[in-house]
Amino acid sequence: MGNGTSIGRVRGLGSAHHGAHHWLVQRFTAIGNLVLMLFLVISLALQPNYSYATMTGWASQTLPATALALLVVSVFWHARLGLQVLVEDYVPNSGTRFGVLALLNLATIGGGAFGVVSIARLALGGAA
Repeated sequence: MGNGTSIGRVRGLGSAHHGAHHWLVQRFTAIGNLVLMLFLVISLALQPNYSYATMTGWASQTLPATALALLVVSVFWHARLGLQVLVEDYVPNSGTRFGVLALLNLATIGGGAFGVVSIARLALGGAA
């Protein structure tokens, strides 16, 4: 038949032996993004006003700062997973694909680190 072993078909493992892991991780990050965005929208809607002092006071609390940091990490991870599939599907040259994926990794790690450090700076009172 040419479709691998019967146990491999049952487990969903292809030739790379990773199965649906990438797909599942992207779905889990999507669910995490949804839950964290709902928290963000609801908690922002409950704020009395949106002045700088109010927002920095809110973001410096433990729960909102943690949720914001998790949201930043989850959004950048989700974006990286989706863009990785796009690059793997549509960039034909393996050398170019490697370079684009390296730039993608650098951009997502850099963006995520910038967001987390910014939130930590607000949470720890270092913002001017």
